[in-house]
Formats: sequence, structure tokens, C-alpha cells
Amino acid sequence: MTTEILRERAPAKINLTLHVPRRRADGWHELESLVAFSRSGDLLTLTPGEGLSLSVDGPRAAAAGPDADNLVLRAARHLAGLVPGLRLGAFALTKRLPSAAGIGGGSSDAAAALRLLARANGLAPDDARLSAAARLTGADVAVCLDARARMMRGVGEDLGPPLALPPLFAVLVNPGVALETRRVFAELGLAPGQAQTFGAPHPWIGERPASEALLAALKKARNDMEDAACVLAPVVGHVLSVLAAARGQRLARMSGSGATCFALFESCAGAARAARAIRRDHPGWWVKTAALR
Repeated sequence: MTTEILRERAPAKINLTLHVPRRRADGWHELESLVAFSRSGDLLTLTPGEGLSLSVDGPRAAAAGPDADNLVLRAARHLAGLVPGLRLGAFALTKRLPSAAGIGGGSSDAAAALRLLARANGLAPDDARLSAAARLTGADVAVCLDARARMMRGVGEDLGPPLALPPLFAVLVNPGVALETRRVFAELGLAPGQAQTFGAPHPWIGERPASEALLAALKKARNDMEDAACVLAPVVGHVLSVLAAARGQRLARMSGSGATCFALFESCAGAARAARAIRRDHPGWWVKTAALR
């Protein structure tokens, strides 16, 4: 087996839509979400070998939490429990995405770890044990395992087929406020077994939607967690207002449970122009352009 250093990108996961139709009797919230992924994000490497370790560096390392509790190590341990004799090794994570930000940074890191271990051990990408380890690690890890746009339902376990979306040029903005997903769900106020009583059903998304058809569908959808996030972190509302006022934006919305928000633009140049203006006016915010897929 190879001993070279293996590399994987862990892209940001963007919830283009996020409906919460009901809370199940067991307390979990059911979701309907169209997710897409950026082309860049964190970087994870693996030097295959004996033992299991993780080092973290990069501009967002301080916010990544204790290394021993990182989802990268949790995913590796879960896979090791499913694959006898699994070769592990030393992981090194360069953390660029903000944490607790609604863009699946930790989940994407965990998925990248599973892909690296699959490569190091000669496991096929569609090996059922990879998806099983992903589900054991966290609700969003499974959708990040094959980081392509698709519908995600249930509590993250019901994944639709990959979708061929048209080019989506986005600006991602995080104001530097961490939002715990559990707190945002609690703020929704749904009791176990209770369904939402407002809003239209999630629109249908075709396998290869044209640009205008996709945008029309996205505008009919929503993020049901936006209001709750704004209550807990009012700056989210400010970010949404800034993005909504950006020249050329087609849609402004929060991703996941926040606090990261995004806006879609017609062109890469339009997104870059808006990002420059937002960075100038809000130098303390994390602002990135992204091509979503």
C-alpha cells in the first residue's frame, strides 16, 4: 500500500434551500434541502501509517475545537470499526472555512477523511462501509462524501441522485458569529410530532435545470431556519440585507443554520465585484466568492 502523502479538498456545503416540514416524534427535525458545494474549502492530507493522529493549522485553526474531538478522527474511528485491519495514519487539516457556520465545514472534513482512508486502503468509492461510517459520524457527513449537488431529505440520510446544476456564482459571507445548530432548531419551537403550518412545499428540482428555471424554483423555496437564526444572532439579518442590496444579486439567503449567508449572481465578475465592496465596507467579515456545483 502507498505511503505517499494523500490530499483531499473539503469544500463548503451550501444549503440553497432548507425546508423543515416537521419534527419527528423522536425529536429529530426532518429536512428538505437542495445542497451544492464550492470548489474550494479546507485541505486535508493523510500520511498512511500506524496509529491515528490529527494536526490542525490554517487561518481558522483556533476555531476548529479540540483536535481529539474533531470529526476527522471520529470518522476514522467509525470506519476502523467497520473495516477490520484498516490502515490509518497521520491527518493534517488546513482549516480555511469558519466553524459552526452553516456550511458543513466539519462534516466535509470528516467526509474527506473517509475518502482518504478509502484511497489508502484500496476501498471502492461506493463501498457501503464508507456511507455507514459517514452516517455514524454526523447527519451532514453522508451528503459531503460525494460532494455534488443533490436533494437531501429526512435527517440527512435520504440522498437524491446528483444533479447537473447550471453555473452558480456566489458570494459567501460570515460575520464571525458561531451559531450552534441545536440552538437554532430549538428556536424553531416545534414540539415532537409537530408539523410546520406555514409555507409552500419544496419545489421540484429537475435533474438538469436551466438557469432561469432553477432560479425561479429557488425563489419559491426558503430557509426555514433564517428567522430563528436572526433571533439568536441579529447580525445575520444585517448580512442578508447587505447581500440583498448588492448590485446584480439574484437571490440572497442563509445557508444551513447560519450564520453564513450567500447571494447568487449572473456572472463570476459580478460576484467578485460584490465581494470586493462587502470586504471594503465590512473588513471584519469572512467574504469569499465561490462557484457552486
